[in-house]
Amino acid sequence: MSDDRIDFLAIGDTVVDAFIELQDAEVHCDIDSAACKISMTWGDKIPYRDVHVVYAVGNSPNASVSAARLGLSSGIMTHLGTDQDGDDSVAALERDGVLTEYITRDPDHKTNYHYVLSFNAERTILIKHEKFTYDLARQVAGKKLPKWIYFSSVGEHGLPYHHDIVQWVTDNNIKMAFQPGTFQISLGSEKLKDVYAASEVFFCNVEESQRILNTETRDLPTLLKGIHALGPKIVFITDGPEGAYAYDSHHQEMWFMPIYPDPKPPVERTGAGDAFSSTATAALAAGKSVREAIMWGPINSMNVVQHIGAQAGLLSRDELLKYLENAPDHYVPQKIEF
Repeated sequence: MSDDRIDFLAIGDTVVDAFIELQDAEVHCDIDSAACKISMTWGDKIPYRDVHVVYAVGNSPNASVSAARLGLSSGIMTHLGTDQDGDDSVAALERDGVLTEYITRDPDHKTNYHYVLSFNAERTILIKHEKFTYDLARQVAGKKLPKWIYFSSVGEHGLPYHHDIVQWVTDNNIKMAFQPGTFQISLGSEKLKDVYAASEVFFCNVEESQRILNTETRDLPTLLKGIHALGPKIVFITDGPEGAYAYDSHHQEMWFMPIYPDPKPPVERTGAGDAFSSTATAALAAGKSVREAIMWGPINSMNVVQHIGAQAGLLSRDELLKYLENAPDHYVPQKIEF
């Protein structure tokens, strides 16, 4: 493997998030705070507290920033318009030291723009993805190869792009972390069987794993082994405040990790999953074990939810290691027998 490869390249769509903090809304949930819905009076003028516009976010750009702050050489392969939102997104990434030469600027489409309705630390996102043309051969021409890629959300027309990426990582001995977005999960594992098979690492939450496997079980060893059977060598499944789980098929080990305790109530939960996944991947890319990676991930998740947006709370490596050094006694991985 060439020494001039970059450590980490995230691949996926980029968006601008406009966070609208609501102040006049009601949340209605089923029993056990499940299936919650937010309601506002139709036809009224509804006051809001504030708006925060955050540039260059989304699963993959969040991961690229996370890896850069953790000390890896990190880039983002994505599409932006040639508009001001695209300019501001590039500038935001460059401020974090993310390599931007893999970005394609498209004059025929606007930069993706989402509206995030934020209320009581939870959010609903109004989304619209531009139909960018994915052309991997053009995107990688003349560029350094990565040691790792982190592949996540792309537009609904991007199925052929997945197969191109699999061929590219296979031909060039690149390790791939796959964190599927909503569209990728909805495709089903059969249409993406080559992506699952080529994945060194896979990330999802419990509910997503149930949809992927078409099962109602919440037994984590069963879900971990079920995802592994689709191809990924290492599987992480998060369970919100209940913690995270990992299966390492290389060493035949399964782990449970509790969350890192919140120093105060969360401000806004957007990006907590991305923070876990990207941080665990960055740990593996830095040569850490799965046991160590599952300890790194929850720390960045904890700090991200203390801020508005998915990137403001992402930690530097020194900051993360300080939290790890000062972790409570119970913050240790527990080995699961299976």
